Amino acid sequence: MKKLFAVLGNPIGHSMSPVMHNDLFSFFNIDAHYLPFQVQEEDLQDAVNGLKALGAGGFNVTIPHKSSIIPFLDGVDELAASIGAVNTVVNEDGCLIGYNTDGPGFLKGLHAYLPVIKGKKVLVLGAGGAARAIYFTLAKEEPQAVDIANRTIDKAWSLINDCPYSISSSALSLADAEKKLADYDLIIQTTMIGMSPKIAEQPIYLDNLSKQSMVCDIIYNPFETQFLHDASIKGARIQNGIDMFVYQGALAFEKWTGIFPDVERMRENVLGQLGGK
Repeated sequence: MKKLFAVLGNPIGHSMSPVMHNDLFSFFNIDAHYLPFQVQEEDLQDAVNGLKALGAGGFNVTIPHKSSIIPFLDGVDELAASIGAVNTVVNEDGCLIGYNTDGPGFLKGLHAYLPVIKGKKVLVLGAGGAARAIYFTLAKEEPQAVDIANRTIDKAWSLINDCPYSISSSALSLADAEKKLADYDLIIQTTMIGMSPKIAEQPIYLDNLSKQSMVCDIIYNPFETQFLHDASIKGARIQNGIDMFVYQGALAFEKWTGIFPDVERMRENVLGQLGGK
């Protein structure tokens, strides 16, 4: 009997995780199947209990359930608890334990472009769940500073104050961040600004961007956002969100199976789903 794995979210039809993970199960000859489930907020507890009763090996969690799922789990690891969000759940001997592979996935994907974070000055755009995961993960890498720019400065300060790790940080308005762009070695765009259908939008203008900077956008559809396009024109190195997506999935797969998969195979699979770009 096939082992069940899944992803819970709302909406869920756009998710590329089923294709990516089912290919890996087939490649490694693992008798398992990964299914997407669209779950309403009010049905989340029932969905979690149902997967547990079915003996599911694990599942992913995506928007909007990453935080609200926590009370329905048997345990949460330290990083996920500090972030306050779970994207991967593992059935460990009948107990559902939550993890967050978003931040570590981003960091693993970044290392090919920027192997050392220590001593770097970083700007994170946005203060939502993805920003929180990335910020908390980077905080342990000994950067010189990680500043947060957000439309609501109070939300940025709240994120900074919640971090359990020692780190130098300031909260900035988007306008102030635009003026200081040349100060940063690494700029990370974590909002959904630039996704379809508003692909011409971007969170800030890059007039003051240094060509020495590394610029990341966690969006991967479109493949190159307007934000990354403008950064590239300025001469900066750029990275879209495919690496983060692939590595967070690889880390989840490893937690479920003990196998760290071929991320290049996963990347090609995702690129194929995006139209072979």
